[in-house]
Amino acid sequence: MAHPTSPSRPFGTMLTAMVTPFTADGAVDLEAAVSLATHLVDVGHDGLVLNGTTGESPTTHAPEKADLVRAVVDAVGDRAVVVAGAGSNDTDHSIRMAEQSAAAGAHGLLVVSPYYSRPSQEGIVQHTVAIADSTDLPVMVYDIPGRSGVRLTGDTYARLAEHEKIVAVKDATGDVYAAAQHISRTGLAWYSGDDALYLAFLAHGAVGLVSVVGHVVGRELVEIGAAFQAGDHARATGLFVGIVPVIDAVMGGGFGVVMIKSALVALGLVPDGRLRLPQVDATPAEAAAVREALRTVGLLDGPTSR
Repeated sequence: MAHPTSPSRPFGTMLTAMVTPFTADGAVDLEAAVSLATHLVDVGHDGLVLNGTTGESPTTHAPEKADLVRAVVDAVGDRAVVVAGAGSNDTDHSIRMAEQSAAAGAHGLLVVSPYYSRPSQEGIVQHTVAIADSTDLPVMVYDIPGRSGVRLTGDTYARLAEHEKIVAVKDATGDVYAAAQHISRTGLAWYSGDDALYLAFLAHGAVGLVSVVGHVVGRELVEIGAAFQAGDHARATGLFVGIVPVIDAVMGGGFGVVMIKSALVALGLVPDGRLRLPQVDATPAEAAAVREALRTVGLLDGPTSR
């Protein structure tokens, strides 16, 4: 891989959890996915996450997941780290996803805490280690208690950090001070999993972001990260404030994949905003609010339609 990584930033700095485009008849649109991935890398992303929640992973199937990883790696894998979601609440299924992702060429794995079944901390450790042991790929642990129902403890992070292939965390807990504590105690590379808290996580020791709004304000987020790391915190803050309308419109209602697909269609970055049930299209009012936010930050001129 020619793209820049380091022990402190094992998955790069700016990653977007990419949507999975579908065709009008509901199939995975690999051509649109490659086009979108290429656009994101062209505007400065050094990483992409495929087959995550924003990629509608609960409703895509094993061959589709593998085909998506393979197509995106072939297109941009020499310029960006391609991380594949390999988490579920079934450890054996997660291991199969990890193995299939590795065979398709993924550079790393995103492993979410087992959701719905709400296992003990010991269960989470054993689940995550079993997945990490199944391939040679580095692992980013995904802590999102709002979806999983269980939050990782400090002891759990410390145990996971002992594994040579578990190297990073995507943190969607909203607790930036706890992140600083965990970074200090474990040395894991920390990535904000919340667009709205990106600056706050950077200030508490995070090295990057796994974004949703990066689909449409990726260039700005790259500049924010670069300005912060260069010590120009005033510029970073000013740039961040400038994209707040988009963060609010896309993430404020809790249906990020719905709103970001609406935004991508409005900007012509994907040809179809189709989703798979149980996700449903943005309402006309929601789509209008997304377009207005895009206009507010200068990404869209004049009226448009979904």
